[in-house]
Amino acid sequence: MTARTGTGADPGGDTGTKGAAGTGRANQRQRTRTAILTAARELIAAGTELTMPAVARAALVSEATAYRYFPDLSSLIGEALSSAWPSPAEALAPVAGSPDPVERVAYATEFLLRGVFSRQHAVRGMMAATIVRPEAASLRPGIRFGLIDQALLPLEDTLGARDPERLAQLKRDLAVAVSAEALFVLTDLCGLPPEDAIASAVRTATTLTSAAVPSDA
Repeated sequence: MTARTGTGADPGGDTGTKGAAGTGRANQRQRTRTAILTAARELIAAGTELTMPAVARAALVSEATAYRYFPDLSSLIGEALSSAWPSPAEALAPVAGSPDPVERVAYATEFLLRGVFSRQHAVRGMMAATIVRPEAASLRPGIRFGLIDQALLPLEDTLGARDPERLAQLKRDLAVAVSAEALFVLTDLCGLPPEDAIASAVRTATTLTSAAVPSDA
C-alpha cells in the first residue's frame, strides 16, 4: 500500500509541473498577442500605412507568428481600432449634460470624423479588406453606432416612446452621414479639405436630426 501511495504521488507532481508549464505558455502567448496589438495601435497612432510585415517588425516577432494570432490584416486592424477609441459615454462626456440631440449629434459626428481622419490609413485598409468580403463586415468596429445611440439618448423617453420606428429610422439615416464612408466621399470625390468635409458631414447629420425631432421632444 505504501508503494501504491508513493506511485500515486508522482503523477500529481508531474501534473503540477505540466500545469505550471501550460500556464507559462499561455502567459507567453498572451504577451505575444498583446505585443502585436500594441504595435498595430502605435502604427495607427503614427498615421503610417498598416501592413502585417510592418506590425510584425514593430512587435519583434516573425510575420508567420503574427498570422498565427491574427489570420488576416482586417481582423488585426479591427481589434486594434476598436481598442483605440474611448467608450461612447467617454467620447460624449463634454456634452453629457446637454438635452439637445442636435448639439449632441453634431459633437458625435465631429468626434468620429476627426478620429477617422487621424487614423485614415488603418480605416481605409479595413474598408478595402472588407468591402469585397461582405461576410467579413462584422470585423469593422462600427464605432458610429455607439456614438449615435449615445447622442440620441435624450430622445429615448420622448420620440422613442411615441414613435420608436421614427427614432430607428433616424439612427439609420445618421449611420450614413456619421461615417468614414461619408468623410472619404467628401474628401476623395468632392475634393473638400478635411475641415470642410467634416463641417459638411456635421451639417448633414444635424439637418437630419432637426427634421426628425418634434419640437416638443
